Amino acid sequence: MVFANLFPLGIVGGGRGGEIPSTGNVNLVLIWVKEDDEAAIGRAFRQALAVRTLSAEAKDMADMYFFETLVRMHRAGEGAPYTGLKPAGRDLGPAIPAANKALEDGSIEPVVKLLTGLVQDGVRERFQRAMDQKDFNKDKVETGREYMKTYVTFIHYVEGLRSSAESGARSLRGTLARARRLIGNPKEVENANSSFCSP
Repeated sequence: MVFANLFPLGIVGGGRGGEIPSTGNVNLVLIWVKEDDEAAIGRAFRQALAVRTLSAEAKDMADMYFFETLVRMHRAGEGAPYTGLKPAGRDLGPAIPAANKALEDGSIEPVVKLLTGLVQDGVRERFQRAMDQKDFNKDKVETGREYMKTYVTFIHYVEGLRSSAESGARSLRGTLARARRLIGNPKEVENANSSFCSP
């Protein structure tokens, strides 16, 4: 069984994660864990190599054990929960493949264009909704509340983008989670404005 996205963002070995045990080179995966976890990963790797030669079924089980151990430790190093391995072929959305392709091709412009377009669309859409409701009837509290909801959505969205863009000194995990929510599901961002823009 080959796992293309061994890690949360699906970027191990250019999508060739299942080939790692066959190489016998544990260094290909040690870069994904903290130094303190190297010995444990080395042990798991050696165990998997020994067992996977017994049969095709043993090979699959050994690979699964090794990759689960590896991903669990990787996630723990990020301070994130382990959510299991995801099989190859899963839809990762447009951003991750574009980022990987940029590294392969040496050009970031397609990624910049993708993200800029998504951000512009999101900002314009929320801005227009707020503008459409801005001149609500001051004698109707309900329409005022509707405007305030739209206003808060717009402001939090803009602040969330700024916060993510300037978050180099903050938790990388938090930034990536915000970006995934923004790019993968704009509705989710809209429904969770307060958490999106919190530091």
